[in-house]
Amino acid sequence: MNENNYNVLGIMSGTSLDGIDIALLNFQKNETWDYKILTAETIPYPEEWQKKLSEALFYNDLRLHNFNEEYTSYLAEVIHGFIQKHEIKDIDSVCSHGHTIKHEPENGFTLQIGNLPKLAKMLGHKVVCDFRVQDVDLGGQGAPLVPIGDELLFSEYDYCLNLGGFANISTNRNGTRIAYDICAVNTVLNFLANKLNLAFDRDGEIAASGKIEQGLLEKLNSLPYYQQNPPKSLGIEWVNSNILPFFEDTASVASALRTYTVHAGTQIAKELKGDETTKVLVTGGGAFNGYLIREIAERTKVEVVIPSADLVNFKEALIFGFLGVLKLRGEVNVLSSVTGASKDHSSGVIFEP
Repeated sequence: MNENNYNVLGIMSGTSLDGIDIALLNFQKNETWDYKILTAETIPYPEEWQKKLSEALFYNDLRLHNFNEEYTSYLAEVIHGFIQKHEIKDIDSVCSHGHTIKHEPENGFTLQIGNLPKLAKMLGHKVVCDFRVQDVDLGGQGAPLVPIGDELLFSEYDYCLNLGGFANISTNRNGTRIAYDICAVNTVLNFLANKLNLAFDRDGEIAASGKIEQGLLEKLNSLPYYQQNPPKSLGIEWVNSNILPFFEDTASVASALRTYTVHAGTQIAKELKGDETTKVLVTGGGAFNGYLIREIAERTKVEVVIPSADLVNFKEALIFGFLGVLKLRGEVNVLSSVTGASKDHSSGVIFEP
């Protein structure tokens, strides 16, 4: 391993449960950091794993412990399959986020499964993982963690907006990086699409065909979370208790999808302040939702930039790979200005094979 050149795997599994993102990455440190996404793939979750992961929030401690072991073994198999398929020989580390089951920073607790020492043993590679726990221990939200990558890899953009299970944003304000979750996106849109036996609403076409339910829109827009100041973050528990009850008796899925998309577009656009010279990098699966992008763009003057498909799809895997590299170097990879922790710190654990 050259101390300024790293080949790593970045691994991400998001709350939308679409699959495991794996990217082979190269990072080089010159005056600034440069990156390359060498090859990347999303390994879809089989239906049985989607079901298990969505139910795990309700497991008792013993069952969750056993499930963590089971998921770690499954994750190792998936990563090993990627390494074999792409004939990857030379990697310095596997940098894995794991999969979030519970995120309750207000209770001093967050759990990402798949971050056990046996992951390194099964893969035969050094593993850097479990990036959120230390931040929560330091009084932070344990999220968002991506902003250090935005700061060091994408500084030419005024905002970095990720549209995944949740919409989160990162920006530099008065010389300080701030970031926070704005609202739920694909966790809700996919939940509604599932009512039509669809995995998702492709390009937002069904949403665009529906009608806006004004009363529901007003209820959504008046949720107290939107009045809170950052640092703040959201978890699936918040969606289950605050959003999904609105959709228990949905008469028209198309109208529910449209109403929620307008709601998300409204909340996101409120955070994008600037003019035509202000550049917003948009990544995450929601970047492919043309209707959502139009709803955002119509409410703001800023330039919305959607990059290459690789960056849209694998930015989070890229940045968790980068967090792993920074951890290997003993450098700060979590910013207290965005998480609310007591200090900047180098988060994550390193497991040797």
